[in-house]
Amino acid sequence: MVKNTVALVDCNSFYASCEKVFNPDIADKPVGILSNNDGIIVALSSELKKLGISRGAAAFKIDKRFIRKHGIRLLSSNYTLYGDMSTRVMDTLSMFTPDLEIYSIDEAFLSLRGFEHLNLTDYGRQMKKTVRQHTGLPVSVGIGSTKTLAKIANRFAKKHNFTEGVFDITNHPDRDKILRWVDVEHIWGVGRQYAKMLRRNGIINAYELTQVPDNWVQKKMTIVGLRLVKELRGISCIDLEMDIKPKKEIVSSKSFGNPVTELQDLMEATSDYCSVAVKKLRSENQVASLIIVFLSTNRFKNEPQYANYAKARLPLPSGYTPDFIHAANRILKKIYRPGYKYKKVGVMLADIMHQSKAPLDFFQPTYLDDHRKIIMDCMDSINEKMGLHKLTYASAGIKKPWQMKREQLTPSYTTSWKHIPVVKAI
Repeated sequence: MVKNTVALVDCNSFYASCEKVFNPDIADKPVGILSNNDGIIVALSSELKKLGISRGAAAFKIDKRFIRKHGIRLLSSNYTLYGDMSTRVMDTLSMFTPDLEIYSIDEAFLSLRGFEHLNLTDYGRQMKKTVRQHTGLPVSVGIGSTKTLAKIANRFAKKHNFTEGVFDITNHPDRDKILRWVDVEHIWGVGRQYAKMLRRNGIINAYELTQVPDNWVQKKMTIVGLRLVKELRGISCIDLEMDIKPKKEIVSSKSFGNPVTELQDLMEATSDYCSVAVKKLRSENQVASLIIVFLSTNRFKNEPQYANYAKARLPLPSGYTPDFIHAANRILKKIYRPGYKYKKVGVMLADIMHQSKAPLDFFQPTYLDDHRKIIMDCMDSINEKMGLHKLTYASAGIKKPWQMKREQLTPSYTTSWKHIPVVKAI
Protein backbone atom coordinates (compact mmCIF):
# COMPACT_ATOMS: atom_id res chain seq x y z
CA MET A 1 0.00 0.00 0.00
CA VAL A 2 1.38 3.40 -1.03
CA LYS A 3 1.92 5.67 1.95
CA ASN A 4 0.08 9.00 1.90
CA THR A 5 1.96 12.13 2.96
CA VAL A 6 0.68 15.70 2.79
CA ALA A 7 2.28 19.05 3.55
CA LEU A 8 0.37 22.21 4.40
CA VAL A 9 2.25 25.42 3.70
CA ASP A 10 0.70 28.50 5.30
CA CYS A 11 1.97 32.09 5.02
CA ASN A 12 2.48 33.72 8.42
CA SER A 13 0.36 36.85 8.96
CA PHE A 14 -0.01 37.00 5.19
CA TYR A 15 -1.53 40.45 4.58
CA ALA A 16 0.77 42.17 7.09
CA SER A 17 3.79 40.24 5.81
CA CYS A 18 3.08 41.35 2.23
CA GLU A 19 3.20 44.97 3.39
CA LYS A 20 6.43 44.41 5.31
CA VAL A 21 8.23 42.90 2.30
CA PHE A 22 8.16 46.25 0.51
CA ASN A 23 8.53 48.57 3.50
CA PRO A 24 11.58 47.72 5.65
CA ASP A 25 10.68 50.53 8.05
CA ILE A 26 7.79 48.44 9.41
CA ALA A 27 9.55 45.07 9.35
CA ASP A 28 9.47 44.80 13.16
CA LYS A 29 6.49 47.07 13.79
CA PRO A 30 2.96 46.08 14.85
CA VAL A 31 0.89 46.16 11.64
CA GLY A 32 -2.87 45.92 11.19
CA ILE A 33 -4.75 45.63 7.92
CA LEU A 34 -8.11 47.40 7.77
CA SER A 35 -11.37 46.28 6.21
CA ASN A 36 -13.17 48.05 3.39
CA ASN A 37 -13.58 51.74 4.26
CA ASP A 38 -10.84 51.39 6.90
CA GLY A 39 -13.36 50.29 9.52
CA ILE A 40 -12.06 47.31 11.48
CA ILE A 41 -8.85 45.30 11.69
CA VAL A 42 -9.20 42.16 9.54
CA ALA A 43 -5.58 40.95 9.71
CA LEU A 44 -2.68 41.68 11.99
CA SER A 45 0.97 40.90 12.54
CA SER A 46 2.26 38.87 15.48
CA GLU A 47 3.64 42.07 17.04
CA LEU A 48 0.17 43.61 17.08
CA LYS A 49 -1.37 40.47 18.57
CA LYS A 50 1.12 40.64 21.44
CA LEU A 51 -0.16 44.14 22.28
CA GLY A 52 -3.61 42.70 22.97
CA ILE A 53 -5.28 43.89 19.76
CA SER A 54 -7.54 41.27 18.17
CA ARG A 55 -9.07 40.71 14.77
CA GLY A 56 -12.36 42.58 14.48
CA ALA A 57 -11.29 45.52 16.62
CA ALA A 58 -12.64 48.87 15.42
CA ALA A 59 -9.75 51.07 14.30
CA PHE A 60 -11.28 54.31 15.61
CA LYS A 61 -11.56 52.84 19.12
CA ILE A 62 -7.81 52.29 19.49
CA ASP A 63 -6.32 55.12 21.53
CA LYS A 64 -4.07 57.33 19.36
CA ARG A 65 -1.56 57.65 22.20
CA PHE A 66 -1.36 53.84 22.35
CA ILE A 67 -0.75 53.78 18.58
CA ARG A 68 2.05 56.35 18.80
CA LYS A 69 3.66 54.71 21.84
CA HIS A 70 4.03 51.33 20.14
CA GLY A 71 4.59 52.55 16.59
CA ILE A 72 1.49 50.77 15.29
CA ARG A 73 0.80 51.02 11.55
CA LEU A 74 -2.77 50.60 10.36
CA LEU A 75 -2.98 50.14 6.59
CA SER A 76 -5.83 49.93 4.10
CA SER A 77 -6.32 46.51 2.54
CA ASN A 78 -4.35 46.23 -0.73
CA TYR A 79 -5.98 43.19 -2.31
CA THR A 80 -4.23 43.68 -5.65
CA LEU A 81 -0.87 43.28 -3.91
CA TYR A 82 -2.01 40.33 -1.79
CA GLY A 83 -3.45 38.49 -4.78
CA ASP A 84 -0.27 38.88 -6.81
CA MET A 85 1.95 37.81 -3.92
CA SER A 86 -0.26 34.76 -3.40
CA THR A 87 0.23 33.77 -7.03
CA ARG A 88 4.01 34.04 -6.60
CA VAL A 89 3.92 31.84 -3.50
CA MET A 90 1.83 29.17 -5.23
CA ASP A 91 4.07 29.22 -8.31
CA THR A 92 7.07 28.66 -6.05
CA LEU A 93 5.42 25.78 -4.18
CA SER A 94 4.53 24.06 -7.47
CA MET A 95 8.27 23.46 -7.88
CA PHE A 96 8.15 20.97 -5.00
CA THR A 97 5.31 18.68 -6.12
CA PRO A 98 3.26 17.87 -9.21
CA ASP A 99 0.11 17.79 -7.05
CA LEU A 100 -0.81 21.09 -5.41
CA GLU A 101 -4.14 22.22 -3.97
CA ILE A 102 -4.49 25.97 -3.47
CA TYR A 103 -6.66 25.96 -0.37
CA SER A 104 -6.89 29.71 0.20
CA ILE A 105 -5.04 32.91 -0.67
CA ASP A 106 -2.27 32.03 1.80
CA GLU A 107 -2.46 28.23 2.16
CA ALA A 108 -1.74 25.24 -0.04
CA PHE A 109 -1.69 21.48 0.41
CA LEU A 110 1.12 19.59 -1.33
CA SER A 111 1.09 15.87 -1.97
CA LEU A 112 4.43 14.35 -0.96
CA ARG A 113 3.52 10.84 -1.99
CA GLY A 114 6.65 9.30 -3.45
CA PHE A 115 8.92 11.71 -1.58
CA GLU A 116 9.12 9.56 1.56
CA HIS A 117 12.70 8.53 0.78
CA LEU A 118 13.70 12.12 1.56
CA ASN A 119 14.08 13.69 4.97
CA LEU A 120 10.71 15.48 4.85
CA THR A 121 11.64 17.96 7.58
CA ASP A 122 14.61 19.07 5.49
CA TYR A 123 12.37 19.16 2.41
CA GLY A 124 9.95 21.40 4.31
CA ARG A 125 12.82 23.68 5.29
CA GLN A 126 13.82 23.88 1.65
CA MET A 127 10.24 24.95 0.77
CA LYS A 128 10.30 27.57 3.49
CA LYS A 129 13.69 28.92 2.39
CA THR A 130 12.77 29.03 -1.29
CA VAL A 131 9.47 30.86 -0.71
CA ARG A 132 11.38 33.39 1.40
CA GLN A 133 13.99 33.86 -1.34
CA HIS A 134 11.40 34.24 -4.11
CA THR A 135 8.85 36.41 -2.32
CA GLY A 136 10.27 37.62 0.99
CA LEU A 137 7.33 36.02 2.83
CA PRO A 138 7.66 33.78 5.92
CA VAL A 139 5.76 30.48 5.87
CA SER A 140 5.14 27.55 8.20
CA VAL A 141 5.14 23.95 6.98
CA GLY A 142 3.20 21.09 8.56
CA ILE A 143 3.59 17.52 7.34
CA GLY A 144 1.22 14.62 8.11
CA SER A 145 -0.25 11.44 6.70
CA THR A 146 -3.60 13.23 6.16
CA LYS A 147 -4.71 16.78 5.43
CA THR A 148 -6.12 17.13 8.96
CA LEU A 149 -2.87 15.98 10.57
CA ALA A 150 -0.91 18.30 8.28
CA LYS A 151 -3.10 21.15 9.58
CA ILE A 152 -2.28 20.19 13.16
CA ALA A 153 1.43 19.90 12.33
CA ASN A 154 1.35 23.35 10.76
CA ARG A 155 -0.27 24.85 13.85
CA PHE A 156 2.36 23.14 16.04
CA ALA A 157 5.14 24.56 13.83
CA LYS A 158 3.76 28.08 14.25
CA LYS A 159 3.36 27.85 18.02
CA HIS A 160 6.76 26.32 18.88
CA ASN A 161 9.96 28.17 18.03
CA PHE A 162 12.15 25.07 18.30
CA THR A 163 10.56 23.69 15.12
CA GLU A 164 11.89 26.67 13.15
CA GLY A 165 8.60 26.76 11.28
CA VAL A 166 8.61 23.15 10.02
CA PHE A 167 7.10 20.11 11.77
CA ASP A 168 6.60 16.54 10.54
CA ILE A 169 4.06 14.78 12.75
CA THR A 170 4.65 11.49 10.89
CA ASN A 171 8.21 11.46 12.24
CA HIS A 172 7.26 12.25 15.84
CA PRO A 173 7.75 9.39 18.36
CA ASP A 174 4.53 10.24 20.24
CA ARG A 175 1.81 11.50 17.90
CA ASP A 176 -0.81 11.07 20.63
CA LYS A 177 1.02 13.67 22.72
CA ILE A 178 0.68 16.19 19.89
CA LEU A 179 -3.04 15.39 19.53
CA ARG A 180 -3.57 15.97 23.27
CA TRP A 181 -2.07 19.43 22.78
CA VAL A 182 -4.80 20.38 20.29
CA ASP A 183 -8.10 21.56 21.82
CA VAL A 184 -11.22 20.50 19.91
CA GLU A 185 -11.88 24.15 18.95
CA HIS A 186 -8.66 24.16 16.95
CA ILE A 187 -9.29 21.02 14.90
CA TRP A 188 -9.76 21.79 11.22
CA GLY A 189 -13.45 21.33 10.38
CA VAL A 190 -14.79 21.50 13.95
CA GLY A 191 -17.02 24.55 14.25
CA ARG A 192 -18.07 26.38 17.38
CA GLN A 193 -21.26 24.41 17.96
CA TYR A 194 -19.58 21.04 17.48
CA ALA A 195 -16.80 22.11 19.85
CA LYS A 196 -19.37 22.99 22.53
CA MET A 197 -21.12 19.65 22.02
CA LEU A 198 -17.86 17.72 22.31
CA ARG A 199 -16.87 19.53 25.49
CA ARG A 200 -20.29 18.82 27.00
CA ASN A 201 -19.57 15.16 26.37
CA GLY A 202 -16.15 15.34 28.02
CA ILE A 203 -14.12 15.39 24.81
CA ILE A 204 -11.56 18.14 25.25
CA ASN A 205 -8.78 17.51 22.73
CA ALA A 206 -8.04 15.82 19.41
CA TYR A 207 -6.67 12.64 21.00
CA GLU A 208 -9.83 12.09 23.03
CA LEU A 209 -11.87 12.52 19.85
CA THR A 210 -9.92 9.73 18.16
CA GLN A 211 -10.94 7.34 20.95
CA VAL A 212 -14.69 7.86 20.48
CA PRO A 213 -16.60 4.97 18.78
CA ASP A 214 -17.41 5.50 15.11
CA ASN A 215 -21.18 5.08 15.53
CA TRP A 216 -21.27 7.82 18.20
CA VAL A 217 -19.28 10.20 15.97
CA GLN A 218 -21.49 9.58 12.95
CA LYS A 219 -24.65 10.04 15.01
CA LYS A 220 -23.47 13.31 16.58
CA MET A 221 -21.34 14.76 13.75
CA THR A 222 -22.64 13.02 10.58
CA ILE A 223 -20.49 11.19 8.07
CA VAL A 224 -18.39 14.34 7.59
CA GLY A 225 -17.40 14.23 11.25
CA LEU A 226 -16.54 10.54 10.96
CA ARG A 227 -14.19 11.28 8.06
CA LEU A 228 -12.55 13.95 10.20
CA VAL A 229 -11.98 11.52 13.07
CA LYS A 230 -10.50 8.94 10.72
CA GLU A 231 -8.15 11.61 9.40
CA LEU A 232 -7.02 12.27 12.97
CA ARG A 233 -6.30 8.55 13.28
CA GLY A 234 -4.08 8.74 10.21
CA ILE A 235 -6.54 7.32 7.65
CA SER A 236 -6.70 9.61 4.61
CA CYS A 237 -10.32 10.45 3.74
CA ILE A 238 -10.04 13.93 2.22
CA ASP A 239 -8.33 14.02 -1.16
CA LEU A 240 -6.43 16.94 -2.59
CA GLU A 241 -8.48 19.04 -5.00
CA MET A 242 -6.11 20.04 -7.78
CA ASP A 243 -8.84 21.32 -10.11
CA ILE A 244 -10.29 24.73 -9.26
CA LYS A 245 -14.05 24.31 -9.29
CA PRO A 246 -15.93 26.96 -11.25
CA LYS A 247 -18.14 29.24 -9.20
CA LYS A 248 -21.90 28.69 -9.08
CA GLU A 249 -22.46 32.37 -8.33
CA ILE A 250 -20.22 35.41 -8.65
CA VAL A 251 -20.80 38.41 -6.38
CA SER A 252 -19.21 41.84 -6.70
CA SER A 253 -20.09 44.38 -4.02
CA LYS A 254 -18.45 46.92 -1.72
CA SER A 255 -19.62 49.36 0.91
CA PHE A 256 -19.34 53.02 -0.02
CA GLY A 257 -16.81 55.32 1.62
CA ASN A 258 -19.59 57.86 2.19
CA PRO A 259 -23.38 57.52 1.98
CA VAL A 260 -24.72 57.70 -1.59
CA THR A 261 -28.09 59.29 -2.34
CA GLU A 262 -28.12 59.91 -6.12
CA LEU A 263 -29.26 57.31 -8.65
CA GLN A 264 -26.46 58.28 -11.06
CA ASP A 265 -23.77 57.44 -8.50
CA LEU A 266 -25.45 54.12 -7.76
CA MET A 267 -25.57 53.32 -11.47
CA GLU A 268 -21.86 54.08 -11.84
CA ALA A 269 -21.02 51.76 -8.94
CA THR A 270 -23.27 49.04 -10.33
CA SER A 271 -21.60 49.29 -13.74
CA ASP A 272 -18.18 49.07 -12.12
CA TYR A 273 -19.10 46.00 -10.07
CA CYS A 274 -20.67 44.40 -13.15
CA SER A 275 -17.43 44.74 -15.07
CA VAL A 276 -15.51 43.05 -12.24
CA ALA A 277 -18.00 40.17 -11.93
CA VAL A 278 -18.21 39.47 -15.66
CA LYS A 279 -14.41 39.58 -15.98
CA LYS A 280 -14.25 36.81 -13.35
CA LEU A 281 -16.88 34.92 -15.32
CA ARG A 282 -14.82 35.05 -18.51
CA SER A 283 -11.61 34.09 -16.72
CA GLU A 284 -13.21 30.71 -15.96
CA ASN A 285 -14.53 30.32 -19.54
CA GLN A 286 -18.06 30.63 -18.22
CA VAL A 287 -21.23 32.41 -19.30
CA ALA A 288 -24.27 33.41 -17.25
CA SER A 289 -27.89 34.25 -17.93
CA LEU A 290 -29.15 35.71 -14.64
CA ILE A 291 -28.16 38.91 -12.85
CA ILE A 292 -29.35 40.10 -9.43
CA VAL A 293 -28.87 43.66 -8.17
CA PHE A 294 -29.21 44.57 -4.50
CA LEU A 295 -28.84 47.76 -2.49
CA SER A 296 -29.22 48.76 1.15
CA THR A 297 -28.83 51.59 3.63
CA ASN A 298 -26.68 51.39 6.76
CA ARG A 299 -28.69 49.37 9.27
CA PHE A 300 -26.42 50.52 12.09
CA LYS A 301 -27.39 54.17 11.65
CA ASN A 302 -30.42 55.74 13.31
CA GLU A 303 -31.98 56.94 10.07
CA PRO A 304 -34.62 55.76 7.57
CA GLN A 305 -33.84 52.23 6.36
CA TYR A 306 -34.42 50.58 3.00
CA ALA A 307 -33.13 47.46 1.28
CA ASN A 308 -34.26 45.70 -1.87
CA TYR A 309 -33.18 43.48 -4.73
CA ALA A 310 -34.44 42.37 -8.14
CA LYS A 311 -33.26 40.13 -10.93
CA ALA A 312 -33.29 39.96 -14.72
CA ARG A 313 -32.65 37.16 -17.16
CA LEU A 314 -30.73 37.62 -20.39
CA PRO A 315 -32.22 36.13 -23.57
CA LEU A 316 -29.14 33.90 -23.93
CA PRO A 317 -26.15 33.14 -21.65
CA SER A 318 -23.44 35.76 -22.15
CA GLY A 319 -20.01 36.90 -21.07
CA TYR A 320 -20.37 40.33 -22.67
CA THR A 321 -20.09 42.99 -19.98
CA PRO A 322 -22.43 45.59 -21.62
CA ASP A 323 -25.22 42.99 -21.70
CA PHE A 324 -25.05 42.79 -17.91
CA ILE A 325 -24.52 46.53 -17.35
CA HIS A 326 -27.66 47.37 -19.33
CA ALA A 327 -29.71 44.78 -17.45
CA ALA A 328 -28.31 45.82 -14.05
CA ASN A 329 -29.09 49.49 -14.53
CA ARG A 330 -32.64 48.69 -15.63
CA ILE A 331 -33.08 46.73 -12.41
CA LEU A 332 -31.53 49.47 -10.31
CA LYS A 333 -33.95 52.09 -11.66
CA LYS A 334 -36.84 49.88 -10.55
CA ILE A 335 -35.66 49.30 -6.98
CA TYR A 336 -34.09 52.70 -6.28
CA ARG A 337 -36.01 54.95 -3.90
CA PRO A 338 -35.02 58.62 -3.43
CA GLY A 339 -34.58 60.08 0.04
CA TYR A 340 -32.37 57.33 1.46
CA LYS A 341 -28.65 57.25 2.26
CA TYR A 342 -27.35 54.09 0.62
CA LYS A 343 -24.38 52.27 2.11
CA LYS A 344 -24.03 49.41 -0.34
CA VAL A 345 -24.93 48.20 -3.81
CA GLY A 346 -23.87 44.98 -5.52
CA VAL A 347 -24.48 42.49 -8.27
CA MET A 348 -24.61 38.71 -8.40
CA LEU A 349 -24.34 36.56 -11.52
CA ALA A 350 -26.13 33.22 -11.47
CA ASP A 351 -27.24 30.39 -13.75
CA ILE A 352 -23.59 30.00 -14.70
CA MET A 353 -22.39 27.35 -17.14
CA HIS A 354 -19.25 26.52 -19.10
CA GLN A 355 -19.03 28.10 -22.54
CA SER A 356 -19.04 24.66 -24.17
CA LYS A 357 -22.51 23.98 -22.72
CA ALA A 358 -24.12 27.27 -23.76
CA PRO A 359 -27.34 26.65 -25.76
CA LEU A 360 -27.71 27.82 -29.35
CA ASP A 361 -30.60 29.88 -30.70
CA PHE A 362 -32.14 29.63 -34.14
CA PHE A 363 -33.14 33.30 -34.35
CA GLN A 364 -30.13 35.17 -32.96
CA PRO A 365 -26.36 34.62 -32.62
CA THR A 366 -24.97 33.75 -29.23
CA TYR A 367 -22.26 35.70 -27.40
CA LEU A 368 -19.75 33.07 -28.48
CA ASP A 369 -20.58 33.34 -32.18
CA ASP A 370 -20.46 37.06 -32.88
CA HIS A 371 -18.30 40.14 -32.38
CA ARG A 372 -19.06 40.43 -28.64
CA LYS A 373 -16.62 37.70 -27.62
CA ILE A 374 -13.94 39.14 -29.89
CA ILE A 375 -14.35 42.54 -28.23
CA MET A 376 -14.16 41.07 -24.73
CA ASP A 377 -11.10 38.96 -25.53
CA CYS A 378 -9.37 42.02 -26.95
CA MET A 379 -10.28 44.15 -23.93
CA ASP A 380 -9.11 41.49 -21.46
CA SER A 381 -5.84 41.07 -23.35
CA ILE A 382 -5.11 44.82 -23.27
CA ASN A 383 -5.90 45.10 -19.56
CA GLU A 384 -3.70 42.10 -18.75
CA LYS A 385 -0.77 43.63 -20.65
CA MET A 386 -1.19 47.28 -19.68
CA GLY A 387 -2.72 47.00 -16.21
CA LEU A 388 -6.14 46.71 -14.61
CA HIS A 389 -8.84 49.14 -15.78
CA LYS A 390 -6.74 50.68 -18.55
CA LEU A 391 -9.80 50.04 -20.68
CA THR A 392 -13.04 50.50 -18.80
CA TYR A 393 -16.64 51.59 -19.31
CA ALA A 394 -17.83 55.20 -19.34
CA SER A 395 -20.95 54.12 -17.44
CA ALA A 396 -18.70 53.25 -14.47
CA GLY A 397 -17.77 56.93 -14.08
CA ILE A 398 -14.46 58.77 -13.98
CA LYS A 399 -14.09 60.46 -10.58
CA LYS A 400 -16.03 57.76 -8.67
CA PRO A 401 -16.74 59.69 -5.45
CA TRP A 402 -18.67 56.64 -4.20
CA GLN A 403 -15.55 54.46 -3.95
CA MET A 404 -14.75 52.93 -0.58
CA LYS A 405 -12.45 54.82 1.77
CA ARG A 406 -8.81 53.64 1.62
CA GLU A 407 -6.82 56.48 3.13
CA GLN A 408 -3.84 54.31 4.13
CA LEU A 409 -3.50 52.34 0.89
CA THR A 410 0.04 51.30 -0.01
CA PRO A 411 1.32 51.17 -3.63
CA SER A 412 0.72 48.25 -6.00
CA TYR A 413 4.40 47.34 -5.88
CA THR A 414 4.18 44.28 -8.11
CA THR A 415 1.42 45.11 -10.59
CA SER A 416 1.96 48.76 -11.54
CA TRP A 417 4.98 50.15 -13.38
CA LYS A 418 4.73 53.49 -11.60
CA HIS A 419 4.74 51.79 -8.19
CA ILE A 420 7.80 49.57 -8.68
CA PRO A 421 10.19 50.17 -5.75
CA VAL A 422 13.31 52.15 -6.64
CA VAL A 423 16.64 51.44 -4.96
CA LYS A 424 19.19 54.24 -4.86
CA ALA A 425 22.89 53.64 -4.20
CA ILE A 426 24.73 56.49 -2.53
